[in-house]
Amino acid sequence: MEVNDAMVQQLADLARLDFNEQEKADIRGDLQRMITFVEKLNELDTTNVKPLLHLTDDYNVFREDKVIPSISREKGLQNAPSATTEYFKVPKIIKK
Repeated sequence: MEVNDAMVQQLADLARLDFNEQEKADIRGDLQRMITFVEKLNELDTTNVKPLLHLTDDYNVFREDKVIPSISREKGLQNAPSATTEYFKVPKIIKK
């Protein structure tokens, strides 16, 4: 597959990017190298290679859910610089 100026311009338009001629030439070369690499990978014989689903043999280790004691709301809010009886108070940062 050959990368040409029309392909680079089409990709730039799709990405809403604007390049000068030097940048287009650099991008054309980069794209050509990437396509050459992928074409080289397609030359490999993968008929007896199983698809790789996971990178390692590790798997999720699940544990039993247990209810453990926690601190009360009052205790959690006691050191807050500003709070109501139920929530932390924080400064408003969103402007409308």
